[in-house]
Amino acid sequence: MSLDFNGLAQQFTEFYYNQFDTDRTQLGNLYREQSMLTFETSQLQGAKDIVEKLVSLPFQKVAHRITTLDAQPASSNGDVLVMITGDLLIDDEQNPQRFSQVFHLIPEGNSYYVFNDIFRLNYSA
Repeated sequence: MSLDFNGLAQQFTEFYYNQFDTDRTQLGNLYREQSMLTFETSQLQGAKDIVEKLVSLPFQKVAHRITTLDAQPASSNGDVLVMITGDLLIDDEQNPQRFSQVFHLIPEGNSYYVFNDIFRLNYSA
């Protein structure tokens, strides 16, 4: 049976951003000690440090609106690369911020975890 990497990417993305937008403290289960997050210019490794960074972000309310979602198989082991672009609505701001995010998902049992997570805000030139 071949992997439906597009379906996996869609399910993961919906779950991740719903969880991020409602309770960032619960994202730790998606990361492992070897996982790495690059958030703008900060690099962190390990589930604990990654979640601490995400929880410490200076806003109370956030909503992600996905514009594009692309996925590719990353190895014969079932890894999947996922790239997302979209809008970020923070607190009560009316003007959304554009963002890009890339996830490298690694299979683990019947599930996947985030091995790499790269996040960037996209500013107009």
